[in-house]
Amino acid sequence: MRKATLKLTLLLASAVLLSGCFERHRSTDSLCQAEPQLCADTNLNDGQCRLQRVSLIWQRYDVQKDPTDKNKFKELQYTYDYQKCLEYAARIEPTELKERKTHRTQAMLSAYASIDRLNTELATSNDPEILYFRWSQGNKEALRKFLRLEGSSAMETPEMQLALATFYTSKDQEKTIGLLKRALELYARKPKIKPEILQGLATLSHQQGAREQAYLWAKVGEALAMPVAKQDKLNAFYPMSDERRNELNGQAEMIARALYDGDFNASMAE
Repeated sequence: MRKATLKLTLLLASAVLLSGCFERHRSTDSLCQAEPQLCADTNLNDGQCRLQRVSLIWQRYDVQKDPTDKNKFKELQYTYDYQKCLEYAARIEPTELKERKTHRTQAMLSAYASIDRLNTELATSNDPEILYFRWSQGNKEALRKFLRLEGSSAMETPEMQLALATFYTSKDQEKTIGLLKRALELYARKPKIKPEILQGLATLSHQQGAREQAYLWAKVGEALAMPVAKQDKLNAFYPMSDERRNELNGQAEMIARALYDGDFNASMAE
């Protein structure tokens, strides 16, 4: 009886502690009260850029708890979103409280400073996503580091295979097609496939004169509810017998199902 009572007491104590952890920051307001340094340089109590501001504040909290490069990179992305919103909001003349415009401008300048700081902190990162981002900003050293990661496990994601494909598009079309197919192989079940992958496969196939492959990838996109040319235009672009067209339509449906189930293999598109 005594053991049972002790066990119940411990369980209740654990529940109270867990409840306290979960309720400690039930809202952004409570987080800002507890951790004012996360919010002080934002345009709090302003209806403009609220969603971007909330996302950034909570991401800053994640960085504070776990300051990894990936978390800092997310903070950088949220800061860019917030900064863009503020640039627009700073031009809006408030109907009340003229100091709000000044507050927005100050928040925008703070966002610029945060972006500079985060870029500096991430300058030595070897995370492929961060390297790809820095390359997209014009950093050639980041590109060299990014390409050296080719073939490593860190690059085995759909996003990184697509990133590699963007580099090789103008240099090696066959390799680009292989990278795009590999990107599709790496998707798990019920994926949110980037349209650029299927568009790239259709476009490169068309450029190479592989008309049936171009038609096939267009139909895969259609089966996945992506915007593609109407059937009459596809028929005009890619003339073929009705029998062959039906075969490719069936193949496209099969590929789309495999992609949905996370079971796609590049051999299915041969």
